[in-house]
Amino acid sequence: MPDRQESGRRIVVGVDGSASSKAALAWAVRQAELTGAGLEAVIAWHDPLMLGGVPFVPTAALESVDYGEFAALVLGNAIRETVDPEGPVKVSRVVRAGNPAQVLLTASEGADLLVVGSRGHGGFTEALLGSVSQACVHHARCPVVIVREPAHEGRPAGDDRPAGQATAPPE
Repeated sequence: MPDRQESGRRIVVGVDGSASSKAALAWAVRQAELTGAGLEAVIAWHDPLMLGGVPFVPTAALESVDYGEFAALVLGNAIRETVDPEGPVKVSRVVRAGNPAQVLLTASEGADLLVVGSRGHGGFTEALLGSVSQACVHHARCPVVIVREPAHEGRPAGDDRPAGQATAPPE
């Protein structure tokens, strides 16, 4: 395996705590191990949306929440759940404020590969690709790999129905 310090190769992976982003992180770890690339796990955060000067959450909640700290916690948890701390791949953590797609595009400049989940915590759960992965595919200046959430109990990836509700294909 190539020495990571000498290879200069770099893989960037977007993480938001969703199942598909954890699958992307696991995939990126395997790829980094195979290629000897360094791995950067990136999470983006932003202040809550304001509408006409009124936040969507109570003002008291806004005053006590450090969204950057929360994002770092989500990233750390995803890494702990996904990456073997004794494994050969060491993961650098990057926490940035901003639009998730733009943060990933900026972080991936000069990278060998950008890895993202097929969809995260967006509102259109039936979409094939989330808005962040769509933006990355269209605007990244390096190859992009999109990893879907693993299938559960023999169901196709992305089938979010409870286990008892999976249906057989029509005959």
